[in-house]
Amino acid sequence: MSHPTPAIVPQSAVRPLPRWALVLLCLAYAIAGFVGRAPWRNSDMASFGYMRELALGHTAWMHPLLAGMPPDGDELLPLWLGAWAIQLLDGWVAAELAARTPFMALLLITLVATWYGVYYLARSPGAQPVAFAFGGEAQPADYARALADAGLLALIACLGLAQLSHETTSHLTQLASTSLLFFAGAAMPRRMAWSVACAAAGLFGLVLSGAPMLATLLGLGCTWLVWSSTRSTEARLRTTATTVLAALTLAAAVLALQLDLWRWRIASMDYAREWQGLLRLFIWFSWPAWPLALWTLWRWRRQITSREYHRHLLLPLCFVLVTVGATLTTQPADRSLLLGLPALATLAAFALPTLRRSIAALIDWFTLLFFSASAIAIWVIWLAVQTGVPAKPAANVARLAPGYEPGFSALAFGVALTATAAWCALVYWRAARNRAVIWKSLVLPASGATLGWLLLMTLWLPLLNYGRSLEPQVAGVAAAITDKQGCVAGYSLTRAQIAALAYHGQLRVATVSQQHLCDWAVVDADLGPALDTLLPAAQWRLVARVKRPTDRNDVLLVLRRAGNRP
Repeated sequence: MSHPTPAIVPQSAVRPLPRWALVLLCLAYAIAGFVGRAPWRNSDMASFGYMRELALGHTAWMHPLLAGMPPDGDELLPLWLGAWAIQLLDGWVAAELAARTPFMALLLITLVATWYGVYYLARSPGAQPVAFAFGGEAQPADYARALADAGLLALIACLGLAQLSHETTSHLTQLASTSLLFFAGAAMPRRMAWSVACAAAGLFGLVLSGAPMLATLLGLGCTWLVWSSTRSTEARLRTTATTVLAALTLAAAVLALQLDLWRWRIASMDYAREWQGLLRLFIWFSWPAWPLALWTLWRWRRQITSREYHRHLLLPLCFVLVTVGATLTTQPADRSLLLGLPALATLAAFALPTLRRSIAALIDWFTLLFFSASAIAIWVIWLAVQTGVPAKPAANVARLAPGYEPGFSALAFGVALTATAAWCALVYWRAARNRAVIWKSLVLPASGATLGWLLLMTLWLPLLNYGRSLEPQVAGVAAAITDKQGCVAGYSLTRAQIAALAYHGQLRVATVSQQHLCDWAVVDADLGPALDTLLPAAQWRLVARVKRPTDRNDVLLVLRRAGNRP
């Protein structure tokens, strides 16, 4: 039985968002956080370390190593992209910025693929609004463009997208690959050539980024939905599209098998103890898309349960369910949930044609208050760090980041001031006019998220680099080591610490088999009593204890072989 669509949209409500504004918003969001930022500790620093080793020719491309250690995961594609960029831009920009260049492109690809994915889903017959008796309903192309604008705004507004989409790790390549596959499932068979190319890039990108199971599940889901939800008048194209998708999915699975990338990654979790943390993650990470997505599932419930397989609802729902399943069974959970944001934003977009005016007004007021208060707090703390007034925020920063010396950047200040002025102008525009366009409720959330990210990555960036980078601690280690020509033995060090010692400290960290040749050692203080066994006091003497400024418990010990003198 065919159920009527709940979308009632006049032509006046589907005016497109000005292209220049949308492009500027995407560029501001994508560039901020990549330019000027030091590699942050943990996965961001570790990935950069492997990229640099590959670019310098110190390790094999198929089996990258850092001080003899393989990566934590099976990702190859992100390491290759970063290494190629370092080689290509050598001498033009710093290695850390060069490594981020392809990841800026990957984030932009994610945004573009999401826009086009929503566009083609909105062009499907089941997604069209109700036809008016005397005409005046939204035209299909205009309706699809307006919903695509809304879907892109919903994605940018998601709070969990900001940091993880600006790290040079496999999670961003997985996100871009998932978005390309999502577009392919939405556009087939209407745009066969582009869809096949994007499906291939998405499936193989997921495999080479360490997610072969997700590639297989999402590929099979797209294949089934393209076969089930395509109209009978397109039977020939439907058969071709599903055959190609099935073949590409099989090829991706075979590639993962050939490269030995299949791994059992199901993590045992105590859900009785961790459900509260997972619930908080779901609530804040995908805000504000998830409430709108739930509204979509309620208002379009008859289309979801009908026998006509409406792809504009089932395709994003399939992607969301697969990524939520991965979130509940793998660690870290937020990295898995990141891959579901484009599909969740798509479901959020389809809520707008059915949204009540009171709910839209509530979203606007909440967004206005939340992001305005956040921006004011960021500015106040920056002023306190620069001038000492107000005194309490300045004292808190001095306590949390001892030794930090603030500096003033005219460029960063100008960008932050321009972004804040643009936010004020947008708020005035939104409050002064009762716009009927369906994407209006997501303009403030997306712009507010971009404003907050821009302010953090300009005004607070030096402070964040000081607190989240390993560079200050490594500088102390490098200063204690007087002979930098030889090797350094590392004990109980993470991959990020080894990468930071090699890049920031210009030290050569030895592999396990070479550690006995080194006259210097850098040891994590948490090694405890085992330190005396590995490095007996009769043979080694302590030279320095170097703390990370923002964490007193993170201490590195610098030791020298007792038979050597400074």
